[in-house]
Parts: sequence; C-alpha cells; structure tokens
Amino acid sequence: MHIDAAKPTQDADDIATKGVNAPDLQVFVFALFFIFGGITSLNDVIIPKLKELFTLTYTQAMLVQFCFFTAYLLIGIPGAALVKRIGYMRGAVAGLVTMLVGCLLFIPASSTATYALFLFALFILAAGVVLVQIVANPLISLLGKAETASSRLTFAQAFNSLGTTIFPYAGAIIILGSLSKISASDLTGAALDAYRTAESGAIVRGYLGLAVALAVVAAAVWLFRNRLPHDANAAKDKPLVGATRYLAGLALAALGAVVAVEVQAWIGLVLILLAPVIWLYGNDLMQRPRFALGALCIFLYVGAEVSIGSLIVNYLKQPGVMNLDITSAGKMIPFYWGGAMIGRFVGSAVLRVVNPGKVLAGVAVGAVSLIMISSYTTGSVAGYSLLAVGLMNAIMFPTIFSLACEGLGARAADGSGIINVAIFGGAVLPLATGTLADASGSLTLALLIPVTCYVVICAFGVYAARPAPQYADA
Repeated sequence: MHIDAAKPTQDADDIATKGVNAPDLQVFVFALFFIFGGITSLNDVIIPKLKELFTLTYTQAMLVQFCFFTAYLLIGIPGAALVKRIGYMRGAVAGLVTMLVGCLLFIPASSTATYALFLFALFILAAGVVLVQIVANPLISLLGKAETASSRLTFAQAFNSLGTTIFPYAGAIIILGSLSKISASDLTGAALDAYRTAESGAIVRGYLGLAVALAVVAAAVWLFRNRLPHDANAAKDKPLVGATRYLAGLALAALGAVVAVEVQAWIGLVLILLAPVIWLYGNDLMQRPRFALGALCIFLYVGAEVSIGSLIVNYLKQPGVMNLDITSAGKMIPFYWGGAMIGRFVGSAVLRVVNPGKVLAGVAVGAVSLIMISSYTTGSVAGYSLLAVGLMNAIMFPTIFSLACEGLGARAADGSGIINVAIFGGAVLPLATGTLADASGSLTLALLIPVTCYVVICAFGVYAARPAPQYADA
C-alpha cells in the first residue's frame, strides 16, 4: 500500500473531534516507545560494567542513573520549546539524532577510558530520550479519539516495557560477557589502562549497534515529517519558561550539583530541586489543579517505581524474605518489569471500558496493599508480593499523563515538557529511600516512602475521575 508521507489527510475541525486518523504513524510511535524504554533499561547493565572497570563505590556507580535522570530535569523545558517550534515529527527526529550522538560519544569515552566521559555520553543519550518522550506521549494521545487516549497510551507503554525486557538481556550478552574473567582491582598502571580500554570496547559495540538502528528510524520518521496535520507548533506564541528564568534555574542546578559532590549530598539535592520551582513558579499550567497534581504524581510514581526496583535484589536476599544469593535475586527482577509489561497490555483494554481515574485509584490501592502484605509476611509471600507491585505500576504513568493533560489541547507540548521534568523523581526519591534504609537499618521501613507516593496517586485518581475542565487556550 502506498502512503503519501507529505500529505495531511484531515482538516483541523475533524481532528479536534476525532483525533488524527493515521494508523501508520502509530507504528512509528510504538517504535519510539520501544526504543527509549530499552535504552533506559540498559543502565542496569552499564552500572555493573563501569563499577568493575573503574573500581567504583555504589554511590559513584549510581551517578549513571543520576546523570540520566537529570536530563529530564534540564532538558524537559527547552525540549518542549523545541518541539513547539519545529513540530512533533521533526522533534522526534531531533531526539533520535541526539540519541545517536550520545551513542557515538561512547567511542572517545572508551578510547580514553574516562568515567566522566561515559557519564557525559549517557547524559547526551538521555537528552535525546527526553525529546523523544516529549513527542511520543502527547502524539499517541492525539492519534485517535480523546476518550480512548489513556488506553492508547497504556498500550504504547507496553512496548516501552517490552524494550525494558529485551534490551537488558541482549546488553548482558554483549556488554557483560567477559565481566567475570578478570577483575580491574587486580591490575595497576598500564595494564589497568589497557584492560579498561579493551573491556569498554564491549560497551562501544553495543551502543554502535544502537546508533545504526537509531539512524534508520530517524530517516524513516523524517520521511513522514509533514504527515501530521495537527502539529505542536500551534502554541509557539506561548513560551513555557523565559530564557532568563531558565538560565537562573540552570545555574542553581549546577551549583547544587557541585555542592552535592563537594559538600553535602542532601543540600545539593535541595538546591537542584529549587531549579524547577524557579522555572514553573507562576506558570499558568501549574495553576490548574488537575495538571499540577498530575505532574506531582508523575514525580512520585517514577520515584516509587525506581525505588522499589533498586531495592528488589537486596530485599529478596534477606533471610526473612527469600534468602536468595545475589545472582538468584537478580534473576527475579524480570518478574517486576514483566508484570508491568503484561499489565499494560491488559490495562489498555480495561481502560477502554472503565473510568481511567477509578482504575488509577484502584491500582494505587493495590500497590499499597501488596507492599503492606510484603512487610508483614515472610518467605515467598513477602518476596512475590513486592514483585507484584510491578503489575500495579503498569498503567500508572500513561494514565496519570493522560488525566493530567486532558483538555490542554494546543498546550499539550508544554504539559509534556513539564511532566518530563517531573520524571526527575527517579533520581530524588530512590536517594531518599536509600537514606531511610541506611538510617533505620530496615528495608521494610524504607518502603514507607513508596507507600506514601501511592497514597497520593490514589487521591489523584479519585479527583481526576471527574471530567476535566475546559480552558480557553485548549
């Protein structure tokens, strides 16, 4: 079948009521979700590799996640502005090309065997992921009727989960294949440098393969750059954040990063969190309760999901839980993420017939219940109860996003940019959860932080079950 990539097929009035009738574009959006989900999950493979190569502490190794999620904080606002200026399809190409550049930066990082360059490459890669996510979330909502947006976005997120399942497995074969043959801690001087350069070549090979795939997808999306008649540039006359305010927040975030490394981590983190406060203070979207609460819930959801995922191995190793060795506990992680994948495919169907707000409240209650069961039981029941939280997480992000952005209309790109900033919760709340675990000596007590997050999400689901208010600029 021939598809004219440059010819819009609907007028604006038809789109406003029925959405964009472009099933061929949905294939590209599903591919985008698969790609950025898979690339994000590769961090779990990169961390042990870099930890061994550079003999890092756990804190130093977790800079991989911190640098990656910091891109959501720093790129979300300018990324939304870029998408508004150039449109959804060209924005997707910009994100894919940025990801490609990030992959290529692993070459100098490997040749110099410099950990800081690896972190920089990951930040650039994450910046591209943020751009693609700013495009993909509102775009999949646009490609169909408004009342089924939550269902479509949940189905698309299932492809994201499919990527998180497949990429780590392939990455482990390519990147971690030789990890156990020799230890960097046994080497010194020139031998250590040579080992780091040679072993980091495995990382380069993996990411060069990704670079080729990204180039192909970017070229395909570019061919469809004029395919979408209803584009994000409809709101280009309303900047999300002024340049002066953004630079002020950026400077504060940079100061916070220095303080976190050189002085005190929590003080630096507070300074970094003040950056989005400066950016979004007085923003009209944040004055809309439904959207503001939704953005907060994205922050809490991502933080809770990453916190639990980060604790699973150590939690299952506990004698009172499943008493597993580290390898066996690690093999249980796919149950957590696999539950999210299954739940998204099932949830996409459920959300077509059940009010999304009520579904969100229900799964949030389910998450709290499973954590409490895990906390007050032992053995396999305790272990599998925590793993089952992944199933409850399945529909949360797409449903929160859709409910928060419902009724935004032409402001959807701005809303997506703010929500991508909120994903920075994946860097903040795991740190808070780890701090509570260290201070209390109890992983069970540390789970109170995710429980609190899910309680707030439940309240938002109840609130958002009502129809969204309409605004003049929608």
